[in-house]
This record gives sequence, structure tokens and C-alpha cells, in this order.
Amino acid sequence: MFRFAVRVALALSMLSGAGIQAAEALAIKGSLVIIGGNLRADNAAVWERIVQLAGGKGARIAVFASASAYPETTGMNNVERLDKYGADAFFVPVAVKLAGVDYKAMADDPEVAAAVRGAGGAYFAGGDQERITRALKHPDGSNTLVLDALWDMYRRGGVIAGSSAGAAIMSSTMFGAPKPVLATLKLGVADGHEITQGLGFIGDDVFVDQHLLVRGRFARMLPAMLKKGYKLGLGIDENTAMVVSPNRDVEVVGYKGALLIDLAGASAQDGPFNVANVRLSYLDNGDRFNIATRSFTPSPDKADGKLDPAKPYYREPLFSADILGNSTVVDLMAKLIDSDQQDAIGLTLGSPHGVQPDLGFEFKFSRTSDSVGYQSSATDAYSVYNVRLDIRPILIRRPLYQYK
Repeated sequence: MFRFAVRVALALSMLSGAGIQAAEALAIKGSLVIIGGNLRADNAAVWERIVQLAGGKGARIAVFASASAYPETTGMNNVERLDKYGADAFFVPVAVKLAGVDYKAMADDPEVAAAVRGAGGAYFAGGDQERITRALKHPDGSNTLVLDALWDMYRRGGVIAGSSAGAAIMSSTMFGAPKPVLATLKLGVADGHEITQGLGFIGDDVFVDQHLLVRGRFARMLPAMLKKGYKLGLGIDENTAMVVSPNRDVEVVGYKGALLIDLAGASAQDGPFNVANVRLSYLDNGDRFNIATRSFTPSPDKADGKLDPAKPYYREPLFSADILGNSTVVDLMAKLIDSDQQDAIGLTLGSPHGVQPDLGFEFKFSRTSDSVGYQSSATDAYSVYNVRLDIRPILIRRPLYQYK
């Protein structure tokens, strides 16, 4: 089945002998669909957007399962799923774990590269993102023919979509073999281990992470961004996508939303992780943010729902003992923006048997003159822009509690 699928893909693909010009000589005309992982088969809004951006019904989409431990199965499942939504997808046999195939040879095969170049889009499935860069980059860091073909297709107006590991590769720096989130705050990140080189489709100025709200990963973005000098980070949650247009407009589509981290005015101190004046924004489904202009546009159902600080809904102190819990950060931000409180406090502690058990962190969220919130007229969903975040190390005394 696999060999037949590959033969069919290559036979039906458009072959092009056009060379790839230098990146600086070409303006990118394509789009990105960056998915936070666990994209459900019934999430029509995201799947249909991928097909639409690839050219609409019958669009040729190259499916990469390079990150997967079972690339043939994963690849063909995604081919079938894209075809269900109107595409004419094909599997690209470039994967480290693909049995019986020399992935290095395939990555530099002119016919495979031509098939990718002639497509209207590409889709990267999840797994281990380092397998993607290993498959598409030479050991010296140069591009394979297939990666050059991807860039050519993207620059000419195609779409590159990716879920989970396929989202991680979108920035120039990505997480490689990271520690758990709290341990990352405590111990930091190192080049070549916790963080490594991505493929950089979104540009060199934006850091991307995935599975964001479900796994509390917004906190691990901060050490990585500070380490590499990023001022802007975008983290996307599961079953949700960020659609990035050629003019760098970001639209959130799907089940949940995305967090925008702005470090333009932030300052960090030496010693245990300690950062002040981070700006945090939550973009819900349908919201837009333009990377170039730094402007926010709430979704149509929130356009008339700007919150009035003089009419708050919440009127009690805001606190969470587990700020890294599933969606806790967004819940706390939403309550703060619709509250009579100026600040909200979240903590993260960790196990007494874990690394540096006496070290924890306080997350202080504050409303400023730039903070603004919107509530949907159709649901209870909030959008929250420009909340200040300060993170300070705290001493955890043991025992943390006693039985009465």
C-alpha cells in the first residue's frame, strides 16, 4: 500500500524544474496554519481552511509524517482526512522512522522535491519535532531538495500547516528535548538540548509553542524567549489553529485560543527565574492580531462586547494555587479583566520530592491602562489583551501543610 501510494503521488504531482531564488529576493505570498496539537477529525473550520488556502477543492497537499513513530499509518490517515475535506493529498516518504526507505535519499530526490514544489500546500503531522529537522536538513545544517521545495511553494503562495510537532518547527528556534514546565523555570534552557533549530517559516522574530493551555506551557516559553532574544511569542492550544496570512495577520480558528507573549518592555534579573513587565494577551476563536502593526481585532461576536471597568462582574480576590494547570492562566486573566480587583495571583510549587523542592514561583497578573477585555455576545468566552505579568521566585517552606 505504501509503495503504491508513493508511486501514485509522484505520478500525479506536477514536476517543475524551476530553481529556488535567494530568500531575500522573494516576498512570501503563502500562509501558515499553526495547530496546537490533537486536531480532531470533526474540526471542519481548521481542515477546511487548510484546503482553501491550498487552492480549494482538489488542491494538492503534501503530507509529511516525518515526526511520527509510525509515519506510514499517520501519513495515510492524514491523507484520507484531507481528502475528506476536498483535497487531493499525497504522502511524502521522508521520515526517519519509515521502514524500508532511505529518508536521506528521499529528501534529496528530485522527483519527490518536484511533487512538493508543485503542490498547493503541505501538512506536517505531530510526533517528535526533531525528527522533522533531522529528515529535512543535512547534518551541516543546509537544506535538502525537499525543504527547498517547501520554501519555494510557500513563497509562491502555498500554505504550510502543522500540528503539534508540525507547529513547533514554524519558528527558527523550537523546543527539542525540554524538561517539564516547572523544571524549565527552575533550571533554564540550553541550546542544542532543551531548545534547538526549527525551520523558521514564521520568521526569525516570533517564537512558537503548542499544546499551550492544556499543559501550562506558556511559562516555559519565557525562559526560551529570553535566552534567544525573542520579543514576541505565540502559543496555540490543542484543536485550535493560528492562521498567519502573508501580511502577518494572525487569526485564531478552532476550539480554544492562543496566548501572545510580548517581552518588548520586560526585564529579567540574575539568579532564580525572575522577570517583570511581561505583556500577556489571550486571543480567542475569531480574534486577530497583526504581527507587523501589533494591533488586536476581536472576533465579530465580541466587537460590541468591550468590558466596562466600572461594571465588573467579579468582586472577590483572585487566586490560583496551580497557575500551570489546564487553562488556569486564561481563566484567571478573564476574571481579572472583568473584576474590581487590580491584581490576580497564581502560584506554582511542585512535589517535595522534585528538583529544588524549596523553590516555587509567584505569577502576578495586573490590569494596566492598556488592558482591555471583550466578552462574546453568543457565549461566555472572553478575549483579554495587554495584561501585565510579573514572575518572582518564592521560598517554599516544608512541610507545606499539616494534618489537623
